[in-house]
Amino acid sequence: MIKPGSHPTLADVARKAGVGTTTVSRVINGGHRVSPHTLKRVHAVIEQLGYMPNQAARILKGERTKTIGLVVPSIADPFFSSCAEAAQEIARAHDSLLIVTVTNNDPHVEMENLNVLMRHRTDGLLLAPANYQSEALAEYLGRIATPVVTFDRPVPKTGVPSVVTDNYNGARLATEHLVSHGYKRILCLGGEPTLYTLRERLRGYRHAVEEHGLPVIIDMSVKDYKSAEYAIESHLATSQPPEAIFTLKNSTTIYAFETLQKLKVAIPKTIALLGFDDFELAATLRPSISVIQQPIEDLGRIAAEILFEQLLPAKKGKHLSGKKRQEQVKLETRLVLRHSCGCNPTQEQNG
Repeated sequence: MIKPGSHPTLADVARKAGVGTTTVSRVINGGHRVSPHTLKRVHAVIEQLGYMPNQAARILKGERTKTIGLVVPSIADPFFSSCAEAAQEIARAHDSLLIVTVTNNDPHVEMENLNVLMRHRTDGLLLAPANYQSEALAEYLGRIATPVVTFDRPVPKTGVPSVVTDNYNGARLATEHLVSHGYKRILCLGGEPTLYTLRERLRGYRHAVEEHGLPVIIDMSVKDYKSAEYAIESHLATSQPPEAIFTLKNSTTIYAFETLQKLKVAIPKTIALLGFDDFELAATLRPSISVIQQPIEDLGRIAAEILFEQLLPAKKGKHLSGKKRQEQVKLETRLVLRHSCGCNPTQEQNG
């Protein structure tokens, strides 16, 4: 008899189901070596009693906590919230809870979050590093036994698997498309030049304009709307103003669009605009904004799949066909052509 207000125990389930506690434990952990009839009976008793396994006790015994830590720069950014939702679906499919922490791209906050997750003994970590070149982070990840997968940004020379977008080719494709329209002065506008993603996009832009013998015009001073407005006004005031702007992230694209609208600069007649990253309303603005589109959900989903392949090596993903994944998975981007670059809004081109 279970006392009112008390939680049913594993022994209570075993007693009511007429089996041993070992059998109940096997049922809870997947039902291996338990007959279908017994499995059904034990599950019925578990449901009837409302039994929940004692997670703290399982942790003390060294069993999985069924939690995954997700460390991202921001959850307000639609990019990372979409990654989080995709990762959560994979975690749920593996009966695990996703615990989300935010760093605001601060390496110190990132390390604090990682330590908290380690104290809670999360089974694995999904990480978008604040500073991919941090020696302290590389040393930390090399020291812990917990499986880690990074996404959006790698941590080089650590052996930690990563899932990234081909930022270099995406930016190169975007720049070459602007060149194909006949634009010769293309301003590359952005901020946070230390981020892996933006460095790769800068590299793609630079190579494209240099290959065509065009001037490299880079401004990485953008932090917010005001700084974007100042940067654009400054470039427009020169003797040779830009004919097109390639923005390196969605927030910069929005700032640039708003500034050009405020200044009554016609897009794309006076200045063309093409941005890296799609965003909500990009297709419905007037003019609609041409973008490099990333497979955002795939970043979070594939990173989570790789993590669970490490946690549950016996359960290979169908897409792997039993083969080991490469250390880095690089996903392709897509050039979505709308009106702001000078194209017909209905045209599309694959990247």
